Amino acid sequence: MTTQEIKEYYDITADRQTRAELLQAVALVNERDASVNSAPKIAIDCGCGAGADIAYLRNQGFVVHGFDLEAESIARCSARFTDDVDVHLSQASFNSFTYPAAVLITADASLFFCPVAEFDAVWAKITTALIPGGIFSGAFLGPKDTMASPDYDKQAYWPDVLTVTEAQLKPKFADFDIISWTEHDFLGQTAQGEPHHWHIFAVVARHDLGAPTGR
Repeated sequence: MTTQEIKEYYDITADRQTRAELLQAVALVNERDASVNSAPKIAIDCGCGAGADIAYLRNQGFVVHGFDLEAESIARCSARFTDDVDVHLSQASFNSFTYPAAVLITADASLFFCPVAEFDAVWAKITTALIPGGIFSGAFLGPKDTMASPDYDKQAYWPDVLTVTEAQLKPKFADFDIISWTEHDFLGQTAQGEPHHWHIFAVVARHDLGAPTGR
C-alpha cells in the first residue's frame, strides 16, 4: 500500500466498531476470579493501526501495549494517547516486539501480515506472553480469501500474506481452551469499499491454566 492509502485506511478505521470477539474476550477477563485477575490488567494489541482497539481497552481499564510495523500507526496513536501513561507504543514487527506478560492479547486482522516463515516463532511468543488463564482474541486468513488468490497483487498491497487452513490452525491451540471459533466465508467489501471475498477464522481462546508458559 502507498503512504496515502495507509493514511486513508487509518482515517476510515480510527473509530470503527469493536469486533464481537474482542468484546467477548474482555468480558471473559472481567469475569475471572479476583485472586487470579490482579491489577493492573495488561493487554497487547498486535498491529494497533489507528488505535480503535486501544481506545476500547483503555475504557475497560486495561494497561495497553500496542505495536505496529507502520510508522504512521505509531505517530497517530502517539498523538491520540499522548497524555495517557497507560498506553505503551512500539514500532515493531510481530517477531521483533518484546511481549510483556499479559492477560489479554488481541490480533484483529493483523496476523494476516505476519511473514509466513516467522509465524511459528511469533505464535510461540504470543503463547508464552499470555499468563495462565489469559485470553487470546484474533483472526486468521483462510485459503479462500481474496488475498490468498494467485491473482492477488501482493506487490501493490502486501508481499507476504499468511493464510492457514482450519487443519493447520487447530493444533496451534493445543494449549488453549477454545471459547469460540467462527469461520467467516462471504462476499463483501474492504474498509475502502472494494469487493472482497472474505475467508477468516475468528478465534477466542483461554490459555490453559495447566500449560507451561516458558517463563
